[in-house]
Amino acid sequence: MKHLPKFLLIPVFAVFLPALKADVTLPAIISDHMVLQKTAKVPIWGKADPGEEVSVSLPGAKATAKAGDDGKWKLVLNLKDSAPGPFEMTVQGKNLLKISDVVVGEVWVASGQSNMEFELRKTIDADKEIAESANPMLRQFTVKKSVSPSPLDDTEGQWLAASPETSGSFTAVGYFFARKIQNELRVPVGIVHTSWGGTPSEAWTSPEALKTVPELSEASNRLWADFAAYPEAKASYLKTMAAWVSANAREDKPSNDVTAFAGAEVSFPELSPRQLAAAPVPTKTAATPQHTASFLFNGMINPIVPYAIRGVIWYQGEANAGRALQYHTAFPLLISDWRKVWQQGDFPFYFCQLANYMPKKTDPGESAWAELREAQNQTLQLPHTGQAVLIDIGESGDIHPRNKKVAGERLARLALANDYGKSLPDSGPVLKSVKIEGDKIRLSFDKAEEGLTAAPLAPTFTVISKTGETAPLVRNSPDSPLEGFAICGEDRKWVWADAKIDGDSVIVWSEKIPAPVAVRYAWSDNPTCNLTNTAGLPASPFRTDDFPLTTANARY
Repeated sequence: MKHLPKFLLIPVFAVFLPALKADVTLPAIISDHMVLQKTAKVPIWGKADPGEEVSVSLPGAKATAKAGDDGKWKLVLNLKDSAPGPFEMTVQGKNLLKISDVVVGEVWVASGQSNMEFELRKTIDADKEIAESANPMLRQFTVKKSVSPSPLDDTEGQWLAASPETSGSFTAVGYFFARKIQNELRVPVGIVHTSWGGTPSEAWTSPEALKTVPELSEASNRLWADFAAYPEAKASYLKTMAAWVSANAREDKPSNDVTAFAGAEVSFPELSPRQLAAAPVPTKTAATPQHTASFLFNGMINPIVPYAIRGVIWYQGEANAGRALQYHTAFPLLISDWRKVWQQGDFPFYFCQLANYMPKKTDPGESAWAELREAQNQTLQLPHTGQAVLIDIGESGDIHPRNKKVAGERLARLALANDYGKSLPDSGPVLKSVKIEGDKIRLSFDKAEEGLTAAPLAPTFTVISKTGETAPLVRNSPDSPLEGFAICGEDRKWVWADAKIDGDSVIVWSEKIPAPVAVRYAWSDNPTCNLTNTAGLPASPFRTDDFPLTTANARY
């Protein structure tokens, strides 16, 4: 530098000086139009110069923090008594940031796979719903789809208020959930939407959590190793294949070939068995990134932690149905994992049970989807969980039922009843006890809500609602008021059963089974079933047996 002409020194230093000062920055989720949770501990975080003091202010709330050696800072605002706003939030360090149109209310994360990703514009009566959606106090932040082998600090996205111009792209389940919550509470509601179609729960679970379960840890290690090794293995295969092609005269060289013309085909010299045996074996394809353990947690959950939330709504499971028994472990693991990393206690976690789907079966039998629903039922043993049963709104020909309004509003019932003090039924009948009475079995239920009901059955069922396609409904138990029950004896051969309501119980029997041992209800991919409570909420599918499951040996 000392040998440079003096007139060059100023420009050179001008280039380097800006790098010596880093502006205070915020993650994408802390931005204009955001909804903050009305609670005593609302984390605000970002980056600055190491040691830099940062203060954050909202009307009635202020806090300061100092950036650590890594440049990261975090503070907590007390918004327990905050008015809804809107407000302007200021962030002051060496520079000043102003976040406009900030409101304070209720924030829920909406996550899962394609049925949570399903947009409002695709639902039943979408045009009407979107036209009436103007609501500046209902807002959504959509996390950009991202996969990563390591945790990311930030994402891309922006907060949008619901309006005819924006709401069509909202998660439909999240929108209907938020709208019902807001209609009841009259407060701002924000949805943080982070979902990706066709993805398993393990991709949404942190590496630390997966390591606590040996079989999931082993699978994760294998998938991570395959993913890391795949680029080099593929390059090696392509190089080896190119050499084999050349050595065996398999290149596409029109001058040496019989060129396809007037119906003639290109021909190559016939390969010997030795030549064929020497052909390189194609590289084993690694799992796609969005299916790889923890890659979605790293890319789409970690960037929004520790944003203050009331809870989570979740619609996922289709991608795990082939491994339903393993979901008994994997799904509760995910819930406990998120609660641990968020450090906001056992926040509510409400999920959609898989809707009915696929062709109807004429005989009772086994079903991976029924087994997955059972795993979802078992997850209710975790505290502060709830399930929206959707066994009555599915479509046999479409894995994405368009009736997302019912799904969202049933999730909202759970929140309103359990978190917001509203007196309303939050669930359909849930099996409580089983008693064999001679040639019949008596089933007792919780959540009967002033009585059980046999809902009317329509003469047709939905195949694909988008096209209006339906099919005739064939009754399995045409003389029975209740449909969907199957019964078996010691031989474990299932037959359709008759069933009737008796107070808060259901009595099940079949003349073909004089000594019954077990009952199943709605145990099918797409069952015909009609047990509800007087609130019209459907009973959850169940079985009273413990026979081996078809998915018992399937692993991630």
